[in-house]
Amino acid sequence: MGFNALLHDLQPGAGAQAAGISRGHGGPPARTVAIRSGQHRLRCASLLKPLYAWVTAGRIPDAERWRRHAEPAVVISSNSDTRSLWLAVGPLVILDDIYQRTGVSWPMHNGDPSRFGSVEVAAEEVALAYAALAQAALAGDPVAGDVLEWMRRVEGSQAFGAREVLDAPEAGVKCGWFGEPDETCLRTHAVAVLPSGGTRATVVVALTAQPYTDAHERETYHARVAEGQPVEGEHERVSGPLLRALMAETLAELGYRDAP
Repeated sequence: MGFNALLHDLQPGAGAQAAGISRGHGGPPARTVAIRSGQHRLRCASLLKPLYAWVTAGRIPDAERWRRHAEPAVVISSNSDTRSLWLAVGPLVILDDIYQRTGVSWPMHNGDPSRFGSVEVAAEEVALAYAALAQAALAGDPVAGDVLEWMRRVEGSQAFGAREVLDAPEAGVKCGWFGEPDETCLRTHAVAVLPSGGTRATVVVALTAQPYTDAHERETYHARVAEGQPVEGEHERVSGPLLRALMAETLAELGYRDAP
């Protein structure tokens, strides 16, 4: 379809971003792709949980305690377990550690810094950070390896069909989905780390913010969130097709299938 057609059909007020990176020793030169329509940055929801898990391992002396929270934070996107890591280590320490390991800097924006989902990101930044995680795993970092393995176990509605559209059943996937009461959109984001050899990493990211202004729909959505009920189905309805189309187009632009 092409990025132009995908962005041309966005509703007024919508935001969409996609980015990809393929890099590593051997094979073709590093290639990057990035497109954006709308805001430069979007709140990240749960998209960064694997990165939080990666960098907090070295900050929590009790390895079993770290794993007890880090694994469900990634595999089932547990907010309570993520919050335990976030508050135990501290958001500024976590974000600085991510910068030290990936070169990507994310300051805290707006609102309560104890809320891990308040970090605002751009798709190309997310792609760079996850490429660093993937290459660390390929180079033998055991914590990065565990985190990627947990990403491969994300399944069902929490994967939003990313593996299927990328034709990559072994990909590590993490998605984030939410719509704060102060927003008139639903945010649905996804990152996929594709399997590769050597130290080569290929990462695809899509971020979406789709208008969600119907009063009854918003009331129902937030009531479900307050009751602890899943809302992935609503995000799939509003954003799923666009999210997958952006990821597929990004992978095509990276020329992934042509890589050795």
